[in-house]
Amino acid sequence: MYRVMVLYDDVPDADSYAEHVEVCKQVPGGVFRYGPVTGSPMGEPKHAFYAEWEFPDKAAFEAAGRSEEFVATGKDAQKRGLPKHFVEFLELS
Repeated sequence: MYRVMVLYDDVPDADSYAEHVEVCKQVPGGVFRYGPVTGSPMGEPKHAFYAEWEFPDKAAFEAAGRSEEFVATGKDAQKRGLPKHFVEFLELS
């Protein structure tokens, strides 16, 4: 299983993010999820909001990463001025 993980420093504006979600759902081959970070083991969490795409295998992940729809999500996030965020790719067993 492969994931694209997005961690936001702040919670995005709800209305703007709802529109961004519709763009993210267009990425082929994966499932998009998101929500607030609710805590951490010690102290305040480092991030406030989380989003991810989950892909069943490497082929689906790589195809999505090359898609126009995936590129559009980054452009849309920038256009909307979403909070500072970090994007990382994961391979899970």
